Amino acid sequence: MADGNITKEKMYGAVPPDDFESMLELDRYGQRSTAFDKIISATHDHFWDPLDKKYIDFDTPFDIENEPMTPFEMNPMLSLPYVAETLKDRKEQVRFINLMQLYNFSSILHGEQGALNLSASLCHVLWDQGAQEYAANQTREEARHVTAFAKYIKARWGRPVECGAALKRLLVEIIEAPEVYKKIIGMQMLVEGLAMGAFSSGYRNNRDPLAKKLFQLVMTDEAFHHKFGKIWADRTVPQLTEQERNTVEDWAAHCAQSLLFDRGSPAQQAVIYQQFNLDPERVIADIMARRAQRDQEDPNRRFRGETNIFRVLIKTLLNSGLITARTRGFYATYVDMDELQAEGERMPGDDIAEEGIKYLQEINFKDRPAVAIAAE
Repeated sequence: MADGNITKEKMYGAVPPDDFESMLELDRYGQRSTAFDKIISATHDHFWDPLDKKYIDFDTPFDIENEPMTPFEMNPMLSLPYVAETLKDRKEQVRFINLMQLYNFSSILHGEQGALNLSASLCHVLWDQGAQEYAANQTREEARHVTAFAKYIKARWGRPVECGAALKRLLVEIIEAPEVYKKIIGMQMLVEGLAMGAFSSGYRNNRDPLAKKLFQLVMTDEAFHHKFGKIWADRTVPQLTEQERNTVEDWAAHCAQSLLFDRGSPAQQAVIYQQFNLDPERVIADIMARRAQRDQEDPNRRFRGETNIFRVLIKTLLNSGLITARTRGFYATYVDMDELQAEGERMPGDDIAEEGIKYLQEINFKDRPAVAIAAE
């Protein structure tokens, strides 16, 4: 399309954000896609309020000074020769682990703020009433995620830290993009896909019971947000011309590479090393030496484990048809693509989200029968 949205289905049609007059067209009020009705109706199933202690209590204690939020063995940085030599005191090791968690949770908070603004921007441009109502629902849900993660960070550390430069650039690029396909692929599929992997891993491995509860509650929403992008892919990708497919495929690879750099670059963690009197250059040199050794021992080393966040991100694109022979080699650098494809479409966080919805149903529907829980 001339507007660059690459719209193949009317329900994803959009108008410029300053064209409110189009929303007042009389024929528009008589048209409404039903594609998102199940997701919209299920909103009541997984409602939760971060300000209500019956859902989550942010006063839940955790000894952050003496207890690591994640197990020592899951923090390979501490085994680097230079870091291990410098941080010999257990309490300092705990502080290192938990400070890394502050940066992780801050990145999540900034990502949720990006999702909130992205959803709100879709409300301004999506012409279809059903799509617009879905975007409005997601905006409300992302707002409670921002509140919840802000409250968690305040309870454990007091204040978040700055957004990483790579993630900040990508969020700004996605939110300010005029093309709807860029918003949906960038946020609804990639950032949300990365989030599902991060939350799933956090739920399984974080030792703070409050963090585990928070991850599960947020996942009850994210499973549906992720589905919105999958519906777009199912109805759009098969209809793309070769040129259009290359365009969206390149955009997906660009976003994936930005996210991989943001979470995988040791240089972005230099500010953490400095707080422990660690020379960032020496830390990074140790990291690169260990990576080189592992690559030599296992030239085909890939991201493994079903909850690896990058693996989940790539699986999202693969399941949506946004990886072809043209870009498969780029992703194969990180994962075994054949192995990933053989796993099917179910995502690792689905079971956690479904258990979370059952928990919410017990609260929200204790006086009446529960309804379907699947993010269909």
